[in-house]
Amino acid sequence: VQLQASGGGLVQAGGSLRLSCAASGTIFSRTPMAWYRQAPGKQRELVASITSGGSTSYAGAVKGRFTITRDSAKNTVYLQMNSLKPEDTAVYYCHAFRLDTLTNFWGQGTLVTVSS
Repeated sequence: VQLQASGGGLVQAGGSLRLSCAASGTIFSRTPMAWYRQAPGKQRELVASITSGGSTSYAGAVKGRFTITRDSAKNTVYLQMNSLKPEDTAVYYCHAFRLDTLTNFWGQGTLVTVSS
């Protein structure tokens, strides 16, 4: 599985961004996907995840502001980020977990900067 993330950028606090992660391969529809982020000097943390069936979960810090979705026809997972805060500033990584081989895959990361 290859993952290509995009959509990061600079936005003012209160603004919105949508991240996209395009996945290669034919198993996307059966693969749990997630977005992680890593802020400077901090550990990488899980932001949101979505199962193959569309069930979602969110970190407490983003619940109600971020929405993860997937489009199996486009092999793409999205992260809609609203009401952004300066503390959301981080590199965001797309993640896939291939169930048949129990293998983790990571995208290259996309930088989100929220100015106050």
